[in-house]
Amino acid sequence: MINIELSERMKSGQPFRLDDPAFQEIVEFKDRTLRLSIQLNASTDTDEVRDRLSDIIGSEIDKSTTIFAPFFTNFGRYISIGKNVFINHACSFLDMGGITVGDNVLIGPKVNLVSENHPIDPTQRKSLIGKPIVIKNNAWIGASATILPGITVGENSIVAAGSIVTKDVPDNCIVAGNPAKQIKTI
Repeated sequence: MINIELSERMKSGQPFRLDDPAFQEIVEFKDRTLRLSIQLNASTDTDEVRDRLSDIIGSEIDKSTTIFAPFFTNFGRYISIGKNVFINHACSFLDMGGITVGDNVLIGPKVNLVSENHPIDPTQRKSLIGKPIVIKNNAWIGASATILPGITVGENSIVAAGSIVTKDVPDNCIVAGNPAKQIKTI
């Protein structure tokens, strides 16, 4: 288990240097996640995928949720997945900033949820900046969409396929494009 202080630092939005002595704890979890991910992606049924991802994230994923392999994560401990969620093939969740997926969410194939970034300053670039991503209940994220750090996708909203989301998505709307813009209200 990651200590609470380190966990809060990782999700704070402040740079976290990769040469920080506390980062070794993160490296150990990342190595564990890589080992377990091989097993997850070799799974032969959805129950096995769900069980192995539950092991990676450290909490049980509800039986109503379906995840198709392959599924990729670099850390795993800061992912929370609700009930009756569907995650299609080849999704990537970079979760060191935190990722929360609500209930009844649909996530299309090849979706990228990226909760971490690097500073613009080249002298600080070997640091991470984590900001949580929240996908609220009943949202639908279309194929190959990318959600960037710190973004909330509102309840009932749709992110069109291929969109890159750089700003929060309000409840009950459809966004599309690069960068994603609101195109319709539901």
